Amino acid sequence: MTSIRDLRTRIKSVGSIKQITRAMEMVAATKLRRFQTRAVTSRPYAQEIVHMLERLAGSMGERMAEHPLFRRGGEEKPTGVVLVSSDRGLCGAYNSNLLRLLEPWLAERDEQQVEFYVFGRKGYQYLSKRGLKIGRLLVDPPLEKVDYRAAARGVRVLTEAFLSGKYKDVVIVYTAFDSPSRFVPKWTKLVPIELSGPAAEVGDVLLEPSVEDLLERLVPRYLEARLFNALLESIASEYAMRRISMKNATDAGTEMQDILRKQYNRKRQESITKELLDIVGGAEAVR
Repeated sequence: MTSIRDLRTRIKSVGSIKQITRAMEMVAATKLRRFQTRAVTSRPYAQEIVHMLERLAGSMGERMAEHPLFRRGGEEKPTGVVLVSSDRGLCGAYNSNLLRLLEPWLAERDEQQVEFYVFGRKGYQYLSKRGLKIGRLLVDPPLEKVDYRAAARGVRVLTEAFLSGKYKDVVIVYTAFDSPSRFVPKWTKLVPIELSGPAAEVGDVLLEPSVEDLLERLVPRYLEARLFNALLESIASEYAMRRISMKNATDAGTEMQDILRKQYNRKRQESITKELLDIVGGAEAVR
């Protein structure tokens, strides 16, 4: 049976844990605001590059399909997958939701025909346990400190591998950030480039440099913006999930403290009642 001293110790321990989870919630909320701002502000840049690429596609016409980054590789080649997970835990179902999206896709394929490029140590640990093929763990800089240059380096590695004929295509698996309470794991194709909108006609416009030169300069920027935006949205989603998880942990600690205090008060009342009965019984015996 739990003693009054044990209950007092447990109440104090739960209170200490609550202080930690509340502090972690505040840190996650602060970082969420920072990465949310960066993710949202990066979208117009990426969208404008897409529009520019569509206009150039309209000028090039069928020649666009001849560009190596617009052509799918051989079907016998493996698929390159960029997996964006978290470096640390305590972020609820963030990683498990991402991997739950990945599992059905892997079940339909030969696992040897898939090679991973991983952002985040949690994804790397999962893939290693599964024995899946990992091309590279991208850890420099850490995911939380990732910048545009890191995304550019990652794109350079992936496009070089694709152009060498190593992969038939490269896809990104990440968590898209919609709002602080909604973030959805999703797929997006990196290469070959697929433009969702119709090719826009440029008209009788003299371009300098030529359309081909502009395309060669714009395509790398397009790929870098796609990957960088996916990384920012993933980090924002991670901290949104971490904030929710820490808030739930703090609320659970408050409920546990309430339950323990009720038990403590009941035990203490029982102890006081027993002592009073002993005193009354002793007084009656003396009388």
